[in-house]
Order: sequence, then C-alpha cells, then structure tokens
Amino acid sequence: MRQPEPEPQSFDRVLSSMCTEPHPDARAAAERFLATNPGDPATYESVAELEARAVEGLATLAAHSAPADAAGYVTSRGTEANVQAVRSARNRHDGSEVNVVAPASAHFSFTKAAEVLGVELRTVPLDDDFRADVDAVAAAVNDGTALVVGVAGSTEYGRVDPIPELAAIAEEVGAGFHVDAAWGGFVLPFTDHAWSFADAAVDTLTIDPHKYGQAPVPAGGLLAREDAALDALAVDTPYLESRSQATLTGTRSGAGVAGAVAAMDALWPDGYREAAERAADNADWLADELADRGYRVVEPELPLVAADVPESEFESLRDAGWKVSRTGAGELRVVCMPHVTRSALRAFVDDLDRIRR
Repeated sequence: MRQPEPEPQSFDRVLSSMCTEPHPDARAAAERFLATNPGDPATYESVAELEARAVEGLATLAAHSAPADAAGYVTSRGTEANVQAVRSARNRHDGSEVNVVAPASAHFSFTKAAEVLGVELRTVPLDDDFRADVDAVAAAVNDGTALVVGVAGSTEYGRVDPIPELAAIAEEVGAGFHVDAAWGGFVLPFTDHAWSFADAAVDTLTIDPHKYGQAPVPAGGLLAREDAALDALAVDTPYLESRSQATLTGTRSGAGVAGAVAAMDALWPDGYREAAERAADNADWLADELADRGYRVVEPELPLVAADVPESEFESLRDAGWKVSRTGAGELRVVCMPHVTRSALRAFVDDLDRIRR
C-alpha cells in the first residue's frame, strides 16, 4: 500500500533549533544548483564562482562590514569547519604531541575533531558568566598547543568569549587561534562585541549561513586569515580536473553555496540587522516574562534565553508540542531565531501559565 507523502515539520513551535526557515531566494537558488559539485571547481565553474562570492560575503561579515581578504570555503556545516580548523592547526604545528585548548562551552564538534585527528583536547572551565576563563586558558597552554579556541555565541547560553585576550594567549605560545561563530556570526556584526578578524589576531573562523544567515541546510563556512591555513589542508586529487582539494567532504552539493549567496544578497546588511534586532527584543521580552514569574533566568547576551524551569513543567511544555531543549545544567533553552515570532513566544508563555496553574 502506498504511504502518504511525508511533510516537512513546521517551524511554528520550534524554539530550540539554531537553524531556521531559509529565505525564499535562497531556497530557489539551492534548487537550481542542487546537482553541481563545488568540490571540483575546474569542472563546475559557475558554482565555483558563486563560492568565491560566498567567501567574500562571509569575510565581509567577519570584518565588521569592511571587505576582507580571507580564504575559505562553504562547508557542510559548522562541525566540518571546526574539524578543519583543528586539522589545519595540527598540520602546521611542529612537534609530535599536539593539544587544543578550548573552553567548556565549546561545541561538541571539537571532541569529534580531537578523536578523529588524534590530538589532545584540553577543556578549561568557564567564569561565573559562562565565558572562557582567561586565566584557566593561560594555565592550560604549552609548547604542544597547536590551537586555542574561542566561542562567539555559545550554544547553551549565547555567550561571547573574551576574544582579544584569548588571541593574545595563543600568540604568546605560537599557537593558532580559532573563533567558533557558527551561530553568532550573522548577529555579532550588529553588536559592539570584539569577535572577528577586525578585532583580534584570529587565524580561522567558523560562521554558518544556514543558521541566522537564512540559507538552506547544509551551508556552513570556514574562513582563514591567510591562504596558508587552507594550504595545510590540501591533498592531491589526480583524477579530477582540479588537481588539489582543501575541503574535507570532497563532493559537495552546490545547493549550499548558491543558497548562501542568495541569502546574503537578499539580506545583507539591512535584513540581517532587522532580524538581529527583532531576535534580541524577543529574547529580552521572554527573559523578562520568565523572571516576572519567579524563574531564575540567565540574562541574554545574544538572542538565547536559558531559565531554570522545573522538570515537570519542561516535560509538560514538550507534551504541548513545544520543541524546547535543556542546557547541560538542565535549564530550559530557547533560541530566538528569525522564525520565532513574538506571537509564538506569547503562546508559549500562555501555555506555561496554564501548566503552572
């Protein structure tokens, strides 16, 4: 018997995802370039040209609106970009015992990278406001440190690490410095945070168009200040028209590349600014509403709200159809992505009030 065609899940009640509805232009562009392969740019020249535009657009974001000369490519996702940053640093490091120093807030992709690449991951504690503890990072680095990691928009609390201070520590020991701005990168240009190539000696940076950038999934981004960081990743590809390749996944769909370019063309800068301001207002509103009801709330820095909601209420919200998640410490976690409207948040709070009665 033929089964009914499945439908994509609606975003109406999705409050924990760091992905969102793609912009209509991005959706259309992704479909046009679905079968192209930017992994072989000599064969697929048109999508290769689009990828150069994508890198230029991402570099512009990561240089505080000033065009930047950055190398890079459109990755499958932030995980790939983070793995590649670790791999590049390892390949450029002198010495057999290699370690990477990252805060406890670092994305789990760094754990994957360490296991796959055979490097030691040194995880250091956070300060009282959920940011990397600078003194702890300084104590953890040594001659074997190939890379220091800073987070610009942590996945649990939306925090931005002290990027210039961490970059200075990396420079002192001759290590590379990587910023994971996968989620925060399309919001941070409209804040006064120091996080990018323009603010510190950042060597590599992760920034994902398929998050706040409103590109289709998958579309991540890896940027490097210098070509040498990508050169360290290159392998020979003798059977392709392109004779070497620095990417990890090899064959890639051009959908992510074309979708990223279309989204940035449509939204940079005003559309992204408006989305970032709207998301910040929504996060502040939700934080105030939860605090007014007596919950302990972590004050939002970027548009992410964490609140100490009891387990029974959390589960009742899930039973009511709300897609919410928890931090490692158990707090309710709501990410105010572009698809999260004020009316949806009001409905969420109304359901919470009903549950509490």
